[in-house]
Amino acid sequence: MTSQAITTPPALKTIDAELGAGSVIHLWLKARRSDRTATLSINIDGVSIVDIVVVRTEEFEFHEVTLSVGGRAELGYNSSDVAISVIYAFHPARVLEEGIEVLHHAPENAAPSLANGYHFRPPFGWMNDPNGFGRFGGLAHLFYQHYPHSLRWNTMHWGHAVSKDYLRWKHLPVFLFPSAELSERADGRGGAFSGSAIPVAGQGGEAIRIFFTEQMRDRKPEEQIQLSALCSDELSTQTPAIILPERPEGLGLTQDFRDPYVFKGPDSVWKMLLGSRDKAGGVVLLYETSDPQGANGWVFLGPLHREDRYGMTAAECPCMVPLGAVDAAQTRWALIFGLLTSRDPATGRRNMTSATVGRFDGRNFQPELEQELDFGSDAYAFQAFVDGDEPVGIAWLANWTDVSKREDFPTAMTLPRRVLWNGEAVLTPPVESAEGLRQSLLDDRRLAGGDRLEFENGAIEIELDLSVAGGPFELLFEHPEVDLGLRLGADGLEILFDRRNGKTSPRYLAAGARPSHLRIFLDAGSIEVFADNGRWTGTKRLPDFAEMRAARLSAAEGVVLSARVWQLKL
Repeated sequence: MTSQAITTPPALKTIDAELGAGSVIHLWLKARRSDRTATLSINIDGVSIVDIVVVRTEEFEFHEVTLSVGGRAELGYNSSDVAISVIYAFHPARVLEEGIEVLHHAPENAAPSLANGYHFRPPFGWMNDPNGFGRFGGLAHLFYQHYPHSLRWNTMHWGHAVSKDYLRWKHLPVFLFPSAELSERADGRGGAFSGSAIPVAGQGGEAIRIFFTEQMRDRKPEEQIQLSALCSDELSTQTPAIILPERPEGLGLTQDFRDPYVFKGPDSVWKMLLGSRDKAGGVVLLYETSDPQGANGWVFLGPLHREDRYGMTAAECPCMVPLGAVDAAQTRWALIFGLLTSRDPATGRRNMTSATVGRFDGRNFQPELEQELDFGSDAYAFQAFVDGDEPVGIAWLANWTDVSKREDFPTAMTLPRRVLWNGEAVLTPPVESAEGLRQSLLDDRRLAGGDRLEFENGAIEIELDLSVAGGPFELLFEHPEVDLGLRLGADGLEILFDRRNGKTSPRYLAAGARPSHLRIFLDAGSIEVFADNGRWTGTKRLPDFAEMRAARLSAAEGVVLSARVWQLKL
């Protein structure tokens, strides 16, 4: 499919695309004035196919058109009467291989133009939490919290993409829509909130069952309830059904009751975790069902875990993965969740993510140790699943502390990460396929020698080997918007970050860390640090999308054994 926009005088506009028979067009539009209808006409080779007429003015209205014939499609409208958010096209039989083709988007929801970026970003609109991360039909599927019509949070949908290697993604049609009532106005009352997905048997093969929270502000008696739906074609769901209409009684829980994460327990029974809150802090709730389809029969087993550190409120986006073979009696499990509104008094970091490791028998969890999952604190809503022999996870590369109602906030997902256990701690190194991003070796001598190393562009990996664990160094980057660097010293490993606005930034510190090997990934809008195979992982979102220009490394003689710098490219 190829497309181009053609403007005809004065307010009449046409979007042209070459589309085959069977192609599907998704489009969102609304009327600019309440006293006039808005019409978009679709013609194929000059023959009228359909006129789409809308009167709604508050929020964009979704329409789907399937073409019975192929040819030159012309989508014509009067821009004085019609406002268009997004139009994309796809062929259902080929969309998993080809992805969608975006034919039009408004300036308000345009994705950043990043020629060299390698992190996952949506093709348009707002994105936050990963949802339903898993492997289905041989492909890795990533669903995500999504608002298509601007770069700010609003009524939640689920976006969708697939990949063969966790790095190169094909964007798919919007997967899950908010209820009709919530879709009428752009007032942020709720929508299809975060959740998860599992493989189940379906007619003719494997299907995907999704679980999500429906949020509707001021709904009585429950603002947040849990729904489930079946997807048989990897593209869209059947009508969702309510599976948990209310919170458990007798626990003094607040209205927070969300983010269902479903997984197979050590007893081969489907389990569900939900994030909640009581007067003391965060609560993770545990449910189970004997239904192999996971569709019905969910029974509340009790609170799985409580957490009150750092002044947190709700436990958000819980997930749980085995750190070894699921059927082994001594296997440890990692319970991972966000500490909403938490603040570390020692560093000033907010909204941290905890990994609690312990034994899990399917009904009871016995914690043995707690660790912070990411010392940069910009890897939120981490979600993982077991892919083959080990878990793989991904997170939203942002932090709610930085979200502003006054300015747009386009974001990314982190590099996907393995979840490992070394006998003492959880490790989260990047997936092995990340090495395939290395396009060329840019340097293996000048940076180690203390020279200023200029980058060809901002997509960079730096690998450092130190002569002794904890050997001190300082790596400073040149960035047009912020002061940025990485320091290893007596306090530990620290991402140095200053916005140059006179305000004190938190310290992004892994206290006491003493690594000997580091991988640093730079991209427009982010830095990710993986020390000692992810024993200490730090992620920091950077404002705007200016690229890193250069770096300089400072260390005493003999501390740095080697410093290799790669130019990265998808």
